[in-house]
Amino acid sequence: MRLLDVKRELAPDEITDVQALLTAVERIDGHRPLSDHLWLDLVEGGRPGFAGLLAWEPDVAHPVAYAQLSRGNDSWAFELVIHPDHRYELESIGSVLLDAAVDVVADEGGGHVHWWVHEPTPLHERLASAFGLSPGRRLHQMRRSLPTGLDYDLVTRPFVPGTDEAAWLEVNNRAFHWHPEQGGWTLDTVLAREKEPWFDPTGFLLHERDGRLAGFCWTKIHADHEPPLGEIYVIAVDPDFSGLGLGGALTLAGLDHLARQGAPIGMLYVDADNTVAVRLYERLGFAVHRTDRAFVGDIDGSAA
Repeated sequence: MRLLDVKRELAPDEITDVQALLTAVERIDGHRPLSDHLWLDLVEGGRPGFAGLLAWEPDVAHPVAYAQLSRGNDSWAFELVIHPDHRYELESIGSVLLDAAVDVVADEGGGHVHWWVHEPTPLHERLASAFGLSPGRRLHQMRRSLPTGLDYDLVTRPFVPGTDEAAWLEVNNRAFHWHPEQGGWTLDTVLAREKEPWFDPTGFLLHERDGRLAGFCWTKIHADHEPPLGEIYVIAVDPDFSGLGLGGALTLAGLDHLARQGAPIGMLYVDADNTVAVRLYERLGFAVHRTDRAFVGDIDGSAA
């Protein structure tokens, strides 16, 4: 590899190059290789802590790899995408990009890092270990067929943009105060999602009790998937309303909405260690489709 560009903001043509790379990988793997929160940091550009790393080879018109760092909730998220034609170079390209990413984090004062890998191999484990990262969180993608045929008793209403953001943020951040990606959201975070072409407030279901938002189920249709894939994008219950069985009812309400939109498959992500949630979803007919892994570690800040 002859050239590595480390950018704190990508130009429109560079974003187009990254999008083409992501599309090439998605065609092979069947799923988008960059998570939503990193993708939005990429297209918004210039957010605090953002770094995009583009790897180029001589006589190759497209980037052979892209890596991204984004600040999360008291941690850093790192993801690495290598073009399908260059995956045999994972060790060499990955080492260069990981080394550059560690330098960026150190220059920013250090911190806790999550490197998310879709279905990691022993080579990913060796690369992570070489940079002081060890196996951490496992994230299940679970799926089930739709419609469920299961009954539930819950009244919901759709999210109203421009009205419900503040109440939703309060519940989300209370429920996910511990979560590296979903916790600590701001109004800008929500508004960025509302601008995405997939956003549909009718599939963003709110459940209220005693004049308060008690829980929600935010759904998403992957229309570019064949057949369309319906996702429980974010689901949570305010801690003040835990123990009432709202999690299962909200899940079924979300799946019912997805089925009415024509999705024959429902999908969600859940931490493998969250055994209560995993068992709930298994009782609702979900099964594990794949498991992703985060390699985690702490990077020291550079000396002043």
